[in-house]
Amino acid sequence: MACTLHYLGDFETSGQYAIRGVQLWRSLGARSPVVGVDNSAVNILCYKALFEAHIGEITSSRATMAEAISLAEELKDMYSLAMALGFAAPLEIAERNLAEVERYSSDLIELSTRHHFAHFLAVGSIFRGWARSVSGDTAEGILCIEQGIRGIRETGSVLGLPYHLALHAEALFLADCTSEALRQ
Repeated sequence: MACTLHYLGDFETSGQYAIRGVQLWRSLGARSPVVGVDNSAVNILCYKALFEAHIGEITSSRATMAEAISLAEELKDMYSLAMALGFAAPLEIAERNLAEVERYSSDLIELSTRHHFAHFLAVGSIFRGWARSVSGDTAEGILCIEQGIRGIRETGSVLGLPYHLALHAEALFLADCTSEALRQ
């Protein structure tokens, strides 16, 4: 429910589910009873970190995200690690922390290339492009973002697309392409 409610914009209830999910996971001795496409413990930690960021608890959010990344690494669960890196970068985007966005996006691109995670490869490209655009290299940044958006569309994913288009619009705006940015 944390994921669904988050994307529906009900951050408060999403956060409550995330917190409860983490409490349940920890009460099981930090073992996840569910194994599926992604590790549910890593996933719920990511949504808890998002909630903490939404309520302004940035330090706590970063600690929770670090725990999610560490857990995925410990489990050697590369898909969950890609997912956690894909959650970590936007938290740093919100804080305008370009060095961390670049680090997370580079890690995500490298991991996704190695394991053929098309979706996360595209996401990493978008985040790298945003960081480069904001740091002044708008031409390369926009190219990376557009390549990433094409990759996202090729996978058929639409869940994060509005956010990615907003990053594209910001990069276009920074490149003085205001009318094109408004069409995003």
